[in-house]
Amino acid sequence: MTPTSQDLRVAVVGAGMMGADHVARITSTISGARVVAVVDPDTARATAAAATAPGAVTAADFEEALATTEIDAVIIATPGFLHEAVLMPALERGLAILCEKPLTTDEAASLRVLEAEQKLDRPHIQVGFMRRFDQGYQDLRALVASGDNGALLALHCAHRNATTPPSYSEEMLILDSVIHEIDAVPFIAGEPIVAVEVKKPRRNSLAPDGLRDPQFVLLETASGTLAVVEINVNIQFGYQVTTDAVFESGVASIGRETGLQLTSAGRAGVAVPPSFKERFGAAYDTQVQRWVDAAHRGTIDGPSAWDGYLASVVATAGVEAQKSGRRVEVDYAMAKPAFYDLDARADAVPSEA
Repeated sequence: MTPTSQDLRVAVVGAGMMGADHVARITSTISGARVVAVVDPDTARATAAAATAPGAVTAADFEEALATTEIDAVIIATPGFLHEAVLMPALERGLAILCEKPLTTDEAASLRVLEAEQKLDRPHIQVGFMRRFDQGYQDLRALVASGDNGALLALHCAHRNATTPPSYSEEMLILDSVIHEIDAVPFIAGEPIVAVEVKKPRRNSLAPDGLRDPQFVLLETASGTLAVVEINVNIQFGYQVTTDAVFESGVASIGRETGLQLTSAGRAGVAVPPSFKERFGAAYDTQVQRWVDAAHRGTIDGPSAWDGYLASVVATAGVEAQKSGRRVEVDYAMAKPAFYDLDARADAVPSEA
């Protein structure tokens, strides 16, 4: 894309796989924005990501980038426990913010972010729950809302990765992976999650030492719809995310591979995406473009910090359930503030606790 003086000047904080992908996306695919700074304490990683964005500078931390570069907006792609440290100064500057999931890794931090944002004139934070922008998820949500097949009774969700690094912890199964389903289930069902339970089957010996993988997370909604989430992150064959919705009079499925099907030498099969970038690439493109367009209008167009807070509360309950083996009820600290009353937004969901 050819940069213009009217482009949104974006800093990308975090130059790992997700951050580098966003830098390349904005440079090659997104209109109305350009990357002006890449922030990462790893100089080599920041330099490599910035090389895909002509004119972008690098910085070791966000404060350095703010002090040396004109910035209108920020994409936060650091690990979740580091999000609050970037969100707070970004809010103080009134920047447009796209924060990758999770908003924060605990309820208390999310509440602090909500409090800080509500000091502004309007919401500035959009949370990167990109599955809401995937066509399959949108179609499934519309089918539930239509009532054509009766009530939604249950969801079977699978979230599978080929491998994880040795540093991947058991809590990360909930906080970094199942957090997507924690947002997607209310999005599809149109109602909040009220309880969480975690079951642990036989351990996969191929998982890193100390990681109990796979696990099954049971999410219960207000009406009694039960979502069973298989989180299975060392399954070796690739990246796979699927959802089967069970209705009173039918079953709908999304996420099954629809590419080339090959039958040869007595076997039949389809290709499996190697990573999230291939599976949800179109959803990421749509999400970022809508965020940029909304920032130019002075608004957001996607999940808000309130949605991020709701997910953080459920994830906190999920970690407790993971440790205790008990069913844990979800206790939301507040009703939805009028500040976040964005129900006219295309992707808004009824999320009152």
